[in-house]
Amino acid sequence: MFITFEGIEGTGKSTQIALLKARLESLGKRVLVTCEPGGSRIGAELRRVLLSLENRDLCAQAELFLYLADRAQHVAQVVRPALEAGQVVLCDRFADSTVAYQAFGRGMDAEQLHGLNTLAVDGLWPELTILLDLAPEVGLARAVARNTAEGKTVSEGRFEAESLAFHTRVRQGFLTWAGRFPERIRCVDAAGAPEEIFATVRQLVESRLNG
Repeated sequence: MFITFEGIEGTGKSTQIALLKARLESLGKRVLVTCEPGGSRIGAELRRVLLSLENRDLCAQAELFLYLADRAQHVAQVVRPALEAGQVVLCDRFADSTVAYQAFGRGMDAEQLHGLNTLAVDGLWPELTILLDLAPEVGLARAVARNTAEGKTVSEGRFEAESLAFHTRVRQGFLTWAGRFPERIRCVDAAGAPEEIFATVRQLVESRLNG
């Protein structure tokens, strides 16, 4: 099973993925946790370019194609082989982020980006996408504090440096896209305690596993 987690910065995707991994392993599942950008060897190089604050001059088109290249390599080298080996794959961000950030955030064409994503994933879409929804000002404050604490303000702070208006557009993009694919993308309120949020995530995942 292929499950992705989406949302603006600071929604707690990593925390929920860790909780879900532990739960699935307790059920006897073999689990692979991965991320975008950076889930493959080549992707790790692309991540440094895409997230570094030093590359704020990266144009929207170049940003888009770097994300698509990362995704294509990630699917071919990591995600598809793991699924074929019988593992459950949990991924922090995937194709929906491109639509939310580059289309709704940057103003590019959402349908065109969906077509490019279709090419990049080579037919491999998640069976379930958990969209963690949170007010942009809350998520952004969390993300900035996290990067500061981890010393990543420069190395991974390019999107955190964007305006609140940008993150508001991205959030709306995620919600709009969830409305287009309601069977795959399930929205979860990410404003509560991690354990409360996970109770909902667990229910969504286990209903798919048992369905």
